[in-house]
Amino acid sequence: MKKILALGASNSRNSINQKLAKFAASEIQHSKVELLDLNEFEMPLFSIDREMESGIPDQAKKFKKLIQSSDGIIISFAEHNGSYSAAFKNLFDWASRISRSMWEEKPMFLLATSPGGRGGRKVLEIAVNDFPHRGGKVVSTFSLPSFYQNFSEEKGIIDSVLKTDFNIQIQIFDENINRVENSINVT
Repeated sequence: MKKILALGASNSRNSINQKLAKFAASEIQHSKVELLDLNEFEMPLFSIDREMESGIPDQAKKFKKLIQSSDGIIISFAEHNGSYSAAFKNLFDWASRISRSMWEEKPMFLLATSPGGRGGRKVLEIAVNDFPHRGGKVVSTFSLPSFYQNFSEEKGIIDSVLKTDFNIQIQIFDENINRVENSINVT
């Protein structure tokens, strides 16, 4: 059974990106989903001085272990002033100190959404361009504009064109996880 790690890269209790990540993960058949809440990974702001004085916090180590034990990663990004949320960036900064390959070459489906018409495309572009340099195998991307008009918690993505695009991307992600899983079973 595939193990999917999913998170909305926001610490909002009502995060629309958490809802989108949860929906995306639920679309992967025959999988076990670990849906993370960034609030469980709250740590002091990263600084090299803090790391030298106290070491890497346990929450960052736990996050890294969850990445290592997953077969695929889904992240839906909140866009704060055109970039990552502070909560996600801090977790990313701490966990990236553990090993050079932050994402462990796991297949990744990167998403973003916002209430506005651009759907968090700027932060998504930043992640898509950056993550391959940090051990991320970005195989699928999707931006959902105008979240409240295009998403229902009961039905998921309700716009037919967006739903078709999403389905293509989720299928590509699932196929990549299956390839990894099959190659592990062969060796």
